Amino acid sequence: MIRQIIHIDEEKCNGCGICAEACHEGAIDIINGKAKLTRENFCDGFGDCLPNCPTGAITFEEREAPAYDEEAVKANQAKKEEEKKIEHNHEGGCPGSKMMQFESPQETPETNQSNMRSISRLGQWPCQIKLLPTEAPFYEGAKLLIAADCTAYAYANMHEDFMKGKITLIGCPKLDGVDYTEKLTAIIRDNDIKSVSIVRMEVPCCGGLQIAAENALRNSGKFIPWQVVTISRDGRILD
Repeated sequence: MIRQIIHIDEEKCNGCGICAEACHEGAIDIINGKAKLTRENFCDGFGDCLPNCPTGAITFEEREAPAYDEEAVKANQAKKEEEKKIEHNHEGGCPGSKMMQFESPQETPETNQSNMRSISRLGQWPCQIKLLPTEAPFYEGAKLLIAADCTAYAYANMHEDFMKGKITLIGCPKLDGVDYTEKLTAIIRDNDIKSVSIVRMEVPCCGGLQIAAENALRNSGKFIPWQVVTISRDGRILD
């Protein structure tokens, strides 16, 4: 059918994500740093997203498009509300997800001896991206380490070389089956983050973690020092 629907000019879009937040129907996603109308049948054509766009990238157009599907929109909204409840229960209801911040251990000549056990450099709990809140005291003034799960097993000196002095966020986009972009964007945008280090494996599926972190940095609107380190499957630093 021919109807009014939004059009997003990707040349003008800066990927801020404001339109996606303004769209209550969930028709817009941020993909590769750009807003995209991913669900035409979710767009009601009223344009709540238009006045929120800082670059004027969104306009109306009349064209062939699927009819607005109110029932599908309501089902999607209900699904998101349920996901939020589950996430809230993980963050606040599960004892294993209770937020904790750890003091850095005091180093002495004894703890530095080779015959002593290694010191944990984990600065907070939880550390899984899916369980972490978007705002917490341990983020303030923090250096973030966003690491793939497997890196700590492949790279023997992970704690000393990468985790020391940082807040550690770990995940596996393949196993978790989620896009971390939205949560990482909120963490970087809403807290005083000083730097971001991304440590990934050389395997292709780890690219999802790197892309999510890079998109989050862009979407946050902040200019923060960041770096990517790739670990080989046999435990070497590749770059």
